[in-house]
Amino acid sequence: MGEYIGLDVSLKETAVSVRRAGKRIWRGKCPSDPRLLAEVIRQRAPEVERVVFETGPLSVWFYHALTAEGLPAICIDARHAKAALDMAPNKTDANDADGLAHLAEVGFFREVRVKGYDSMLMRTLVAARTKLVRITTELSNQIRGLMKTFGLLVPSSKGGKFEEHVRRLLAGKDELARVIRPILEAWRGLRLRAAELGRQLLSAVRQSQACQLLMSIPGVGAVTATSFATAIEDPANFSKSRSVGAWLGLTTRRYQSGEVDYDGHISRRGDAHIRGLLYEAATVILTRAQADSALRSWGLKLREKLGFKRAAVAVARKLAVIMHAMLKSGEPFNRTAAA
Repeated sequence: MGEYIGLDVSLKETAVSVRRAGKRIWRGKCPSDPRLLAEVIRQRAPEVERVVFETGPLSVWFYHALTAEGLPAICIDARHAKAALDMAPNKTDANDADGLAHLAEVGFFREVRVKGYDSMLMRTLVAARTKLVRITTELSNQIRGLMKTFGLLVPSSKGGKFEEHVRRLLAGKDELARVIRPILEAWRGLRLRAAELGRQLLSAVRQSQACQLLMSIPGVGAVTATSFATAIEDPANFSKSRSVGAWLGLTTRRYQSGEVDYDGHISRRGDAHIRGLLYEAATVILTRAQADSALRSWGLKLREKLGFKRAAVAVARKLAVIMHAMLKSGEPFNRTAAA
């Protein structure tokens, strides 16, 4: 008879609970290291059938490391697990591990697809570059705000021109320059590092057929294509392309109870970063895209009927569906195909 294990993972320690035949046979704690956990599991549960833990910051590492150790690791949706774990009268790590082990035994859980190492590496590259770009923007705005206090207005500019304008305005103002120049140097260093990560991203995109395919869509650039392709990984992960819009939280929420039945705002579930990128791409299609397409025409009609924001959300959802269909078929974007 097999054993079922629940892991309540935290940064330093992981609570472990082992069940067999409907009863808990052991529970304890172990350092949050998959190799040490694998040793404990082999010792306490030699016939383990499921090792269940929730989604979290360490879930990708745990899943791949435990799988490499030959253990049947299963990552489950934390939102679904919470509903069952809240039934316990006391919220403790040990009780959460017991609850997860119970879910593993009865099979009442929803398994989450864990992304592969290569996909997570590319997503990390995109996230790191995005963070550096945002910090450089914040620093440049901070410099503008500090100098504005002293009547020094930096003209609208980017890159090297911005630095040139700042240094020109600081000429002869040594006291203020001692404050602003360290921030300016930090801005320049971060900008160089962001550019370096950008070159790495472009190099990876040139070698990716999936990204090149997605970039045939007007408004979809390297960042959007990479983020979407690494999130989807294998198009076969979705049986229908229409499911991708709901997976990214771009479909409306519905509430129905008795005589009450209405649709609300979009659910905003899933990856917020990709959802934002698709919204930006939809905005480009509706406002700045030079080449006309059936998707743009459809979106412009919605814009006249529903307003810009709702039309942009609808185009973003349609983009997600089209991009998945393109990955599945391997065909480039067809501007004349009906949206």
